[in-house]
Amino acid sequence: MSRQSGALAGIQRQIMWNRLIAVVEEQAQTMIRTAFSTTVREAGDLSAGIFDLHGRMLAQAVTGTPGHVNSMMESVGHFLAKFPAATMQPGDHYITNDPWLGTGHLHDLTVVTPAFHDGKIVGLFANTAHVIDVGGLGMGPEGRSVFEEGLYIPIVKCFDRGQPNETFFDFIRWGSRLPVELEGDVYSLCACNDAGAKRLVQMMDEFGMESLDPLAAFIFDSSRRATVAEIARLKKGTFSASINSDGYEAPVTLAAAMTILDDAIEVDFTGTSGLSQRGINVPAAYCRAYSCFGIKVVVAPEIPNNWASLEPFRMKIPEGCILNAPRPYPVSVRHVTGQLLPDLMMGCLHQVVPDRVVAEGSSCLWNPPLRGGGSVSGQGGGNRPVIGDFEVITFNSGGTGARPGRDGLDGTAFPSGVRTMPVEATENIAPVVFWQKELRPDSAGAGRTRGGFGQIMEIATKGELEFAVNAIFDRVANAPRGREGGGDGARGAVTLGRSGTKLRTKGFQIIPDGERLLLLLPGGGGMGDPATRDPALVARDVRDGLVSPAAARDIYKVALAADGAVDGAATSILRSGT
Repeated sequence: MSRQSGALAGIQRQIMWNRLIAVVEEQAQTMIRTAFSTTVREAGDLSAGIFDLHGRMLAQAVTGTPGHVNSMMESVGHFLAKFPAATMQPGDHYITNDPWLGTGHLHDLTVVTPAFHDGKIVGLFANTAHVIDVGGLGMGPEGRSVFEEGLYIPIVKCFDRGQPNETFFDFIRWGSRLPVELEGDVYSLCACNDAGAKRLVQMMDEFGMESLDPLAAFIFDSSRRATVAEIARLKKGTFSASINSDGYEAPVTLAAAMTILDDAIEVDFTGTSGLSQRGINVPAAYCRAYSCFGIKVVVAPEIPNNWASLEPFRMKIPEGCILNAPRPYPVSVRHVTGQLLPDLMMGCLHQVVPDRVVAEGSSCLWNPPLRGGGSVSGQGGGNRPVIGDFEVITFNSGGTGARPGRDGLDGTAFPSGVRTMPVEATENIAPVVFWQKELRPDSAGAGRTRGGFGQIMEIATKGELEFAVNAIFDRVANAPRGREGGGDGARGAVTLGRSGTKLRTKGFQIIPDGERLLLLLPGGGGMGDPATRDPALVARDVRDGLVSPAAARDIYKVALAADGAVDGAATSILRSGT
């Protein structure tokens, strides 16, 4: 009987755990439904989670980005250090965008809200969202310190027992180019946490819970034991890898030595390039966030993400390297560097579990921040027309790396997980036109399984008037690499669409009257010898206009008949080398 009772109790705890994940998913969906910024409601650049009173994450929403949720996991502890749980009251909301206390740059707002049950604080809800504008130089790498990059918000109350902190809201209204959107997003973040707290109270009443502590202990114990068990199955030793990034002033090398122990994985980033004078530097929490993610998706992908499931992954990040930027170094586009870290982790893990690791992908988001109007062109002289003022960013991605048994994904954001924004959503809120947005032929790295295809994007303003792009692109000088004999993905390119003039891959630049911005997004690397790819799949890609007949013949060694079907005899000759 006792055994039965124990089994039933275990089942109930598992149900409660799943219910808790549903609570935080509703928390995230509330933000998506109420957000003002297109980065949140269209791209899903957000995270949401519930934490215990020690600041340890119990559960996260499935909706969310690793850079947010895994660094937010550290940030709640900083909130508690300034505002202890015992001092919090119902209706309080706390906020910051401090890159070193939050999620890595000023464009991310993090809000923490206490949840009360029967008058007692029982947990904390936290969320993060990327907003379009926080003043300063805007989203881009040009700043030489964090103080140039925008409005810097310390950990403060934005709501005190349900009442808005009007002094705080005055600061953000006057500190942004988009004050309505920014204020609206703050209200959305608070509403999101309130929705989570409401559902938590209902859950606790339903299950007769007085505290989250027993459930937290179950979650943490189960998660850590399961993660350690997965680590124990891995080959032991130290495995090294490196990856090159385009950088800003000079190329950047990211280096890692991963040591797999019986119950932990340690990563040492010694050998990584030093700090940049521009905003591609990465705060340490963001480095840990994406590094842990890159390890976890390979080693323990089925275990829910929480404090305990990430605790066995430990990082040594040398001071003075680009992955451990101290305040006040510029960090506005830390994702350009940080989103390469999962590829770096997989470079190490490929030596351990090659059948679980993907080839390198585009990885870094290709999000062109666009600006137009008086701040770019002045007010115009004589009859020279000037576009109306606007500030917008659109989220887009190149191809992912090939998987061991399946092709990479086209135009898909990995590792960030954000959605590609519909062009119509951007055209609806800003005076811009997307003249092209399509998959880029021959951009996928060839292989037994090929990489995902990149994209072609051609953008102008209405009337093709002057505007600016604050370029934040990578994988132009350094292509995503294939694995196991697979080909590299195509490198990216940034040019003027009509003249073909090359633009810098990073920094503020003017697109003159009559011109368009042309972006060629990178493709993902391939996996395995291209000459072993199923010829029928090659023929399919040729029919779809994604692989040229020349690439099919010269790279994949596949001959096609006049009707596009595979010529089996000719293919056999090509592949035999005779």
